[in-house]
Amino acid sequence: MFNALVVEKDPQGYRCNLQSLDESALPQGDVQVDISHSTLNYKDALAICGTSPVVRRFPMVPGIDFAGTVSHSQHPDFKAGDKVVLNGWGVGEQHWGGLSQKASVSGDWLVPLPEAFNSRQAMAIGTAGYTAMLCILALEHHGLTPNKGEVLVTGANGGVGSVAIALLAKLGYQVTAATGRPALAEGLKALGASHIIDRRELSEPGKPLAKERFAAVVDSVGSHTLANACAATQSDGLVAACGLAQGMDLPATVAPFILRGVSLLGINSVTRPKAERLVAWQRLARDLDPAKLAAITEEIALGEAVSKAQALLDGKVRGRLVVDVNR
Repeated sequence: MFNALVVEKDPQGYRCNLQSLDESALPQGDVQVDISHSTLNYKDALAICGTSPVVRRFPMVPGIDFAGTVSHSQHPDFKAGDKVVLNGWGVGEQHWGGLSQKASVSGDWLVPLPEAFNSRQAMAIGTAGYTAMLCILALEHHGLTPNKGEVLVTGANGGVGSVAIALLAKLGYQVTAATGRPALAEGLKALGASHIIDRRELSEPGKPLAKERFAAVVDSVGSHTLANACAATQSDGLVAACGLAQGMDLPATVAPFILRGVSLLGINSVTRPKAERLVAWQRLARDLDPAKLAAITEEIALGEAVSKAQALLDGKVRGRLVVDVNR
């Protein structure tokens, strides 16, 4: 038997609660993992609360990532005792996910846990930090260097934003953080932000073009925020878009892209090839300061994830929520 959060939908309604399950209930997979830690991401909160159609099959164990130890394997790349991490691939949406003490998944979805991290640290990074790293890799691939100018990070107190700030600062970039919680500005500066702006400067309808300011943007918010960030990006600048906390719409014009040559880079963290995932985790091991990671991490028990999910959606959570699934 093992414990897991289970999302159910039936004539009685939509609900998520902690249940004890038999191992025979696990879905098919060629690798079974004893999970040590998972996380509570924005998408997980949507799945738990049922406020967006994230879950595609019921019943579903939510949790889009996890870290743990292989207990059984029929996959050539892994054996019992290996430390592994998983991000994305539809777990927690179409395949049982990480808010559980056990998982059964395809070995093709797993990557070895870097030696620089233990399982708790890996989930303090989680899908949010891995996505932040993918954004930075994409910006670098398209020519961004610290001498190009200021980098804007939206949703700065969220998981993606917090890790992006810490990474960019370590790499030598001047970072401007946009946040709706100015009381937390000192925490953002401790992560490495040079300037703090109120998210209201970006979250309302704006002009097709604004004053050129940012060499690049890491955006996890979408909607008007992304539109205004594009409008304020310098000529030949870069915008990495990876989230939609404000909305899926993009109320913008083509002006930044045509008149300034701004490039909008879409970041899909869910189905990246394994080679890209390995590079991202290698760079995280090299470029992320563990002390800064610890400063933005709160650990909760598996049973607390349901109550914390609504707080996360309400913007009341700073940084990363790590879930110890064994307490």
